[in-house]
Amino acid sequence: MSPSFPALVQSFFCERLLAQRNASPCTVAAYRDTFRLLLCYVRSHHHTAPTALTLQDLDAPLVLAFLDHLERDRHNTIRSRNARLVALRSFFHYAAGRDPANLPTIQRVLAIPSKRCDTPLLGFLTREEVAAVQATLDLTTWSGRRDQALFATLYNTGARVSEAIDLRVADFVGGREATLHLRGKGRKERVVPLWKSTARLLSSWLATRPSSPAAPLFPNRGDQRMSRSGVAHRLRLAVTKAAATFPSLRGRRISPHTLRHTTAMHLLQAGVDLTVIALWLGHESPTTTHRYVEADLAMKRRALAALTEPTPRDARFTPSDDLLAFLEGL
Repeated sequence: MSPSFPALVQSFFCERLLAQRNASPCTVAAYRDTFRLLLCYVRSHHHTAPTALTLQDLDAPLVLAFLDHLERDRHNTIRSRNARLVALRSFFHYAAGRDPANLPTIQRVLAIPSKRCDTPLLGFLTREEVAAVQATLDLTTWSGRRDQALFATLYNTGARVSEAIDLRVADFVGGREATLHLRGKGRKERVVPLWKSTARLLSSWLATRPSSPAAPLFPNRGDQRMSRSGVAHRLRLAVTKAAATFPSLRGRRISPHTLRHTTAMHLLQAGVDLTVIALWLGHESPTTTHRYVEADLAMKRRALAALTEPTPRDARFTPSDDLLAFLEGL
């Protein structure tokens, strides 16, 4: 007897993701949100309650319509659309072993390809732009001092915003060789060295607020960890102020991830090896780090300058008389 769709979903999350794969909270949350969006779509567009769904209902045409809905109606990017498809594929791979009676339906869903998309150029800030953003912060306020330490940490470590907001007080080790302990994607952890200036800012920030080792390093006003949107909002405010005196910042979409790109580009421009940069950023694949080489126009110009420009010769082809005679005889 085939298991019900609700039972399949519950066992997928409890058995496959949590018990068997020990998936990270971020992965579980992303997959959960995919199913919430899918079930809401089916309920509103097909008038079927989630508990009444069967696996046969979720055929390839419905899944494709759902993906198109995400892109067209919710204005998701192609990358977001593909990420939702990855979550659904994982579920249908699991369902194939639990419900072989519906294997034809499952195989048709698994055959849905990812959508091709353009790879945008990586945006990053110059050192002068980073300094301009930092200079706008009001250090007489609690939030200004926190933001100063937070932005310096993001730029120094190249941390993802999720890694930064997950930092605890105990993750900062001061002293002559100060470090931060980051927890990245897929439960991967890494230790990143800090500049003396960043270490001083963090030490000064912690000196103003007694906290337990388990407390968030960058809390909000409620002494809870900041949200991703909260960090993005604080950075956006600082960039807007800096743009008033730094025209190159005007009209640009600068997010916390832009600071991560900035860290990578500045390390690359300083001559740091790509392997070290990959370790610094916590990249699993070196091809991800290689994107920064492609984005650095200055490196391309230096490589071009190192080449000897060829002297072009007359490349026109002059046929022989015999060949001309042959062509004329056709």
